[in-house]
Amino acid sequence: MSDGLEINIPEVLAELTATFRLYDPALIANDVDTLNKLFWNSTRVVRFGITENLYGHDSISTYRRQDSLVGSVPPRTVTKETITTFGRHFGTTNVEYEQTKSGRRGRQSQTWMRTPEGWRIVSAHVSMLADQ
Repeated sequence: MSDGLEINIPEVLAELTATFRLYDPALIANDVDTLNKLFWNSTRVVRFGITENLYGHDSISTYRRQDSLVGSVPPRTVTKETITTFGRHFGTTNVEYEQTKSGRRGRQSQTWMRTPEGWRIVSAHVSMLADQ
C-alpha cells in the first residue's frame, strides 16, 4: 500500500495481465479488430508510434486499417516486462523487446483504464532504440 492506494491487488493485476496478453498476438497477426478493441473508444486516447502521433480512437483505427494493408509488424521477443496496477481501475504495462530477424530493440509503454467494456489502453508510446 502506498498513501492509501493499493498497488498490484492480485486479482486486478491478473485481469490486466490477461488482457495485456491479447495485445502482442494481435499485433503480430495483424488482427486489427482486436487491436482496435483494446484501445479506449474516445477522442482522448493517444498513441505515439515510431513514425506517427495519433489522437483519438478514429485516428488510431484508421492508422491500423491502413497499416494492415502494408503487413504485420515483425515478430519480436519481449526481453523485459513490467505490469503495475494502481487501485482497481488503472494500470501500466511497459516492455522492452527485440525484433526476431533484425535484432533491433524497441520499447512500448501503455496506460490502461478499466472501463465498463473492460480494460482499455488510454495512452500508448512505441519507440526504437538507437542502433548500438
